[in-house]
Amino acid sequence: MQKVYFISGLGADERAFSFLDLSFCEPIFIQWLEPKEKESLEAYALRLKALIPEASPIVVGLSFGGMLATEIAKADSSAKVIIISSNKTTAEFPFWLKIGIYFPIYRWLPDWVFTTTKLGIYWFMGAKTAAEKAAVKAIVSDAKVDFYKWAIYAILNWKNKVAPKNVYHIHGTSDKVLPFWLTKSVDIRLHKGEHLMIMNKAAEISALLSKKILE
Repeated sequence: MQKVYFISGLGADERAFSFLDLSFCEPIFIQWLEPKEKESLEAYALRLKALIPEASPIVVGLSFGGMLATEIAKADSSAKVIIISSNKTTAEFPFWLKIGIYFPIYRWLPDWVFTTTKLGIYWFMGAKTAAEKAAVKAIVSDAKVDFYKWAIYAILNWKNKVAPKNVYHIHGTSDKVLPFWLTKSVDIRLHKGEHLMIMNKAAEISALLSKKILE
């Protein structure tokens, strides 16, 4: 059975993929490494790549994990990379995220902000059902604040302008976190898919992954 490496979203773990049907492959969920001080997104991605022993691997990245997977695709043109609810270049970032480069508010926020779902996060992420909200709450409450702050720093300082040809991009048209209208060359657009469509459009995404991975 085909091994497929999954990289989750910011601070999340394999629970983010728990709504998918991955029976068509052997999923391997890459665990986060401890980031180095002011480590770049590119450098961190290469350290994750070192955890993948196969030549020509298949890598699926979700949100922040998709940015890391894009850097893996740049470093290895033989890799087959699929990103979901993510972006390939910094040109696809919304303006409010770019503002963080000059006004790094995240540095001064209290820790509880990163571990609570009481700030409209369900609406922002697109979690609707009780099961989706429970999954988000569990992931957020387990967040490691230092990792969150490093990841935000790494995203804000990511300067990638190259969209690798070996990246296959799946995006929702109603994503509030990384708006669809800013994305370039999306391969599959899911109508009304939000940032958490990995959960509420799991059947569609499972079918898309199966088709792309097994082709």
